[in-house]
Amino acid sequence: MEFVAGLLVLALLALLYEYRFRKSDFFVVYEDKTGLATRKGRLYPRHFSLPIRRTTQSLQLTVDATAKGNLEIRVKLGLTVAASPEHLGALIRVGGWNADAVARAAKDLEALFVGMVKAYTEQFGIEELSSEKILEHLQLKMPVSKTSFGLEVVSLTLLSFEPVNPQISEALRQQEHARILEQTEALNQKARVAAAKAKLKADEEIAQLESELELKKHNLKKNQLEREFDREELDVLRSSPELLMLTPQAARLAEASQGLKNARTIVSLSPQDLSQGSELLGTLQKILLSAIETYRSEAKKVKTKRPVE
Repeated sequence: MEFVAGLLVLALLALLYEYRFRKSDFFVVYEDKTGLATRKGRLYPRHFSLPIRRTTQSLQLTVDATAKGNLEIRVKLGLTVAASPEHLGALIRVGGWNADAVARAAKDLEALFVGMVKAYTEQFGIEELSSEKILEHLQLKMPVSKTSFGLEVVSLTLLSFEPVNPQISEALRQQEHARILEQTEALNQKARVAAAKAKLKADEEIAQLESELELKKHNLKKNQLEREFDREELDVLRSSPELLMLTPQAARLAEASQGLKNARTIVSLSPQDLSQGSELLGTLQKILLSAIETYRSEAKKVKTKRPVE
């Protein structure tokens, strides 16, 4: 019994020595028949497993490169990486079966980025380079970090880009300053032209509306005056019926009556009735003269009452 108890104690000590609890910020890698995999349980055998941190690792790179004409420039990068669970084989191949595999692979990735920056800047003149262009080029090359190094680039930042020679750096700053001022002035001029066009269009629309309004007022006033004149003329004819003989309607009616088949001659004078005709003509002449005088008088009154347009 003591022997069995001793064996149990030894087995328990061996388990305590071999097995460890997996921490939440680690994933545990082990090798199976298909390759590398990660353990899901809380306990793992330490001699058959590799714990790798899930946390990110930050790097700062200072790259001394050259542009066309062998002009020296300095580029500073900020790089944050982490282990890629989908590419554990590449990570172990570069960093080795070691707990600091991420740090070792990050060193090799750092060297790769330095080489990419140098190879890119050598193709362009210093005035053609910019932080945005260099960063865009590196972002296009980032997928290689997963497939070749087993690392995922969490963030990539270009901290600074400047020529090593301070005189060249100052000249570039002056050029950039002049470019910004020129661009700002061009935008201001475009804004002024757009504002002037908008004002001209608004003035034309306002003038057109005002013209239409004045025309409507004139037409309303004209119609009102015509209605007033017709009413006053009607009042004159009512007060002096004999004026009807002078109206255009009466003249047209008399002219039309001459063409009727049953029309009768209102007055017929023969040589025998000359004396009687003379008296009748005199009477008609008096009536007509009186009607004309009355019409002129009333028309003058109406005319003086109409307002001047």
